[in-house]
Amino acid sequence: MAEPAPILLLQMQRMGDLILSFPLLLWLKRTMPGHPVWVVAEEMFFSQLVPLSPAATYYPWTRAAAHELSRHEFALVVNLSHRPEAAELAGAVRALRKIGPVREGDATYVRGDWQLYRSSLVAANRHNRFHWADLNALDLVPREEMAATAWPPPRTLGDDNARVGLFVGASEESKRPGTWFWSSLSKELLRRDLRPVLLGGPKEKFFADEIAQMAGGKVLNLAGRLSLSQFAAAGHTLQLMVTPDTGPMHLAAWTGLRTLSISMGPINSWETGPYQPRHYVLRSKASCVGCWHCDRPQPVCRRNYQPKRIAMAIRQIIRGNERALAKVDIPSLDLYRTGRGEHGLYRLERVTKPEHESARNLVSRVWHRMFGELFGLWPGSLAEAAFAALAVEHPVLAERFSLAAVRLGRDLKAAAKGHTLPPDFWTAGPPLLRPARSYCLTFLQNEDYSPQARLRCLELVERLASLGR
Repeated sequence: MAEPAPILLLQMQRMGDLILSFPLLLWLKRTMPGHPVWVVAEEMFFSQLVPLSPAATYYPWTRAAAHELSRHEFALVVNLSHRPEAAELAGAVRALRKIGPVREGDATYVRGDWQLYRSSLVAANRHNRFHWADLNALDLVPREEMAATAWPPPRTLGDDNARVGLFVGASEESKRPGTWFWSSLSKELLRRDLRPVLLGGPKEKFFADEIAQMAGGKVLNLAGRLSLSQFAAAGHTLQLMVTPDTGPMHLAAWTGLRTLSISMGPINSWETGPYQPRHYVLRSKASCVGCWHCDRPQPVCRRNYQPKRIAMAIRQIIRGNERALAKVDIPSLDLYRTGRGEHGLYRLERVTKPEHESARNLVSRVWHRMFGELFGLWPGSLAEAAFAALAVEHPVLAERFSLAAVRLGRDLKAAAKGHTLPPDFWTAGPPLLRPARSYCLTFLQNEDYSPQARLRCLELVERLASLGR
């Protein structure tokens, strides 16, 4: 009897993206038992992660490896990369089903509703509330299976352990605090009988040396000294790791080390925050937070990260005192706990509950419910309830939403008459309607402006307009 055909997963992005693919590997093993899983990734990232990964066979990305893989037939190909060579490989191999970007002839098409939705988020992710790890799986894994997964809580150590890891690096400078923050936080932790441990890769060694010198005291500096496997092992000696949104943050969460994510720069914590429950995220209250790219000279999302207040919060997180943690006020910042919503998908839960929901959160909830309805996750009544909540708290904004939906319908009539839309179509309306404008543009392009695609976009606009009736 022939062995089941393998599954091929293409994840040729950075370390954090690879780790966020691990949940999908687990779910594929459950939903397609017996099928071996092969993963194509960058060797510099997966070589040290293999012992921590769910069972899979890893292949480095090379032209020779791609040529060899093209000789096989697969049960499923999942391309989670946006690199052209990944789409080329996805198109070259034989498979019963393909998900994600696939090169077909002279064009690349995105297969899968949720993968296409993710493609539409490029530069237009302001209101997205679906996590990358969930989006990796929603085209393939039943939501009930995802919701039933019990992730173990982060480990806790004895009261005599006072070590707090500070991961000082990030892939981009705008995503991490500067030396003043880290050195000041180290001093505040020392005042509370907590011992900071500086962590980072080889590129952060000089940066960490400067922080240690500025902080003085008993600061253990391990930056640039640990391999990834050693870093994961060192995490078992820490109560908590404070870190920017970066690959090692995802590794820490995956291996059970509790994390506090300092979320700043062009990132959206709803998309890339620590995926497992009961980790923490600290992010700005600025309405523009979560952008794809900041055009301001001084990003407002980097302000007001006060080391003293953050050290107070760290102390309460370590103690497990949720009531005291909720009373720690950090002006201009919100503290969230990672968890799961009523539908089993990722959610950020405010530690301190606001008296009134912000307009930004209410609009984002409408879009979350709307796209979940569009792709069959839940009934339409949830989108209507979300819009009703927006109308109660911010009636003027709700009216603008409805008017912008009507305008979108008029703008789409050009496509309905056989014309293509301009590349900047998604920016033509107000930001609160950009999720629909960007999705329609991406969907029409992906479907070569077929009559069925035009009709589907018009139906979406009609549904949006009906929310305010």
